[in-house]
Amino acid sequence: MTRADAVIYHNPECGTSRNTLALIRHAGIEPCVIDYRRDPPTRERLIALIRGAGLSVRDALRQKGTPYMQLGLDDPSLSEDHLLDAMLNHPILINRPFVETAMGVRLCRPSELVLDILPRVTLPFTKEDGEVVIDEFGRRVR
Repeated sequence: MTRADAVIYHNPECGTSRNTLALIRHAGIEPCVIDYRRDPPTRERLIALIRGAGLSVRDALRQKGTPYMQLGLDDPSLSEDHLLDAMLNHPILINRPFVETAMGVRLCRPSELVLDILPRVTLPFTKEDGEVVIDEFGRRVR
């Protein structure tokens, strides 16, 4: 596979994002890595990622460690346009990591969801916290 075969919207400070990136590389793919905090997607691209993953805009909104509450984003009456504006003005509000491959788009929380859009991985894989994702028999544990 080539670099264009996978794109990850990544936060290197996030363990889930690091584990997702490691799983992609474990599958033999060197993805295009985008630090979405420095280089956020366009509005159109963000909408495409959210829709491609089968989520609502609110589902793609990160609360923990963000200005979510300060911005009043917990108000259920806010429109998707308002939420998208907030995400584009404060990229840390974009939940991560989003991954896109030829097999689809996923918000990879937990990180092993990326396996749904990668070629079958049979080599054992363990997350940085010691959790086994693929066992010694090549079986997905979760």
